[in-house]
Amino acid sequence: MGDTDAVRGWVRDARHIAVLTGAGMSAESGVPTFRDAQTGLWAHFDPQELATESAFRAHPQRVWDWYAHRRDMIRAVLPNAGHAALAAFARQHPGRQTLITQNVDGLHQRAGNTDALALHGSIAEDRWLDVPRACCRLDALEAGHPPRCPVCGNLRRPAVVWFGENLPADALEAAEHAARHCDLMLVVGTSGEVYPAAGLAFTAHQSGARVVIVNPEPTPLDAVAETCLRETAAVCLPVLLG
Repeated sequence: MGDTDAVRGWVRDARHIAVLTGAGMSAESGVPTFRDAQTGLWAHFDPQELATESAFRAHPQRVWDWYAHRRDMIRAVLPNAGHAALAAFARQHPGRQTLITQNVDGLHQRAGNTDALALHGSIAEDRWLDVPRACCRLDALEAGHPPRCPVCGNLRRPAVVWFGENLPADALEAAEHAARHCDLMLVVGTSGEVYPAAGLAFTAHQSGARVVIVNPEPTPLDAVAETCLRETAAVCLPVLLG
């Protein structure tokens, strides 16, 4: 168990804070985890077989409809006190916080952190499956599951990072820069098992920053932490950042 008062002092004194969030950040909002979305019809499918480019090319309607199901589930929830605390800190201390998230749910952005670095994309947005041609116009989409270009047939796909795909280069570069130059990194609600995102905590530690883990459960990243706060995001962040 870590010392909350000490961490509050580190937050106060830090010139720049990097915050890395994972699925646990949104748990108290009721956002279903990747596997929790496997209900009803979808209980028969392995989510890892629905989150690859090859799966989408083989069964575009099935994958599109699964993401529509997940979008509906996420649309029904709201940012929690942890999201609100991060957004309030960013407003009150311009330039002192870089928020990096593995989450695709958009709750940080809805809470007010519109410049959050979304390493795994956004489930609320779409992009073209293949490199768009001149005929691929958003104002002329052919409706369907998924929508497509009526001329060349190029499909729209969820703007998330699927298994086997690279993270968006600009977001990853900005996240790595923040990890190298922060004084303090808060690692909130992430399992610490998904790379390269989890590696940011090691980068921060090796660059001389204090690393603080906020997670009710132990994680592999605890080894590089100055302290671990065994609380949830919605409970802990308002105290640390208030």
